[in-house]
Amino acid sequence: MSSILDLITITNVSAVVLVIGTLGVIALPKPIDKVIMLSILQGGLIGTIVAAKYLDVAMAAAIFDPIATVIFLIGIIKIDEIRKKKEKEKAGEEGILA
Repeated sequence: MSSILDLITITNVSAVVLVIGTLGVIALPKPIDKVIMLSILQGGLIGTIVAAKYLDVAMAAAIFDPIATVIFLIGIIKIDEIRKKKEKEKAGEEGILA
């Protein structure tokens, strides 16, 4: 008879982390929260790649995933700045018209 510990493998844990990260990216509304969940998703992806014994691909993913996260954060910051600038311009135009 198999125990519950037999179900805890790197493949199963990685799959659960992938699902949690995916659901978090879909469900959470704030962009920063989405980036955090994307990092969790990337961790599950690397674990799945390692479980499949593609260690060279896992190494490349481990190198490029943080770089992609930084690029996403820079994009989010720029978009937020543009939105705030447009809101200020819109508020200024409404103040002039009123």
